[in-house]
Amino acid sequence: MNLNELVIKFSGTTENQQKAIFSTLFIAGNKLQTLFDSHIPEISLKQFMLLSLVRQSAEPLTFTQLGHLLGCSRQNVKKLAEILEKKGFITIRQSPSDTRALCICPSEKVEGFFQKDFLQYQRELNYLFEVYTEQEIKTFFLLMSKLYAGIENMETKTSGAENVRQNL
Repeated sequence: MNLNELVIKFSGTTENQQKAIFSTLFIAGNKLQTLFDSHIPEISLKQFMLLSLVRQSAEPLTFTQLGHLLGCSRQNVKKLAEILEKKGFITIRQSPSDTRALCICPSEKVEGFFQKDFLQYQRELNYLFEVYTEQEIKTFFLLMSKLYAGIENMETKTSGAENVRQNL
């Protein structure tokens, strides 16, 4: 079976299209992770995403805050952070706003990484989007934003159903 056969198989109904979109998100994520991990040997894609958030934040974020932004647990952020700290990209400190929480601060190495090492991958990342028109990118951006709303809706509705099951 090839990609065109799958597209034809799943294009018939809205339900099949939903299944295909869900599967595509999973497969695309795996493919992007494999590509990134093979091109940037010093850090993984998950480590990169954590570094990006830490770098872009105006203030130090806690493990819990970063987990929420990344869509993973605080424990997963902690594991990623410990690896990045050993590599010299970040420091883990007590949060200035909550003494019970730990936060992540970028080191000088982060800026060097983004200015030098990541520059090559940034050029390669453009290949991903050069197959789209400017209008398609705008539409895709809006649809991806709407996907987050759908994920939040799913989280709300499934956590409510879980609460009902636990109370039975």
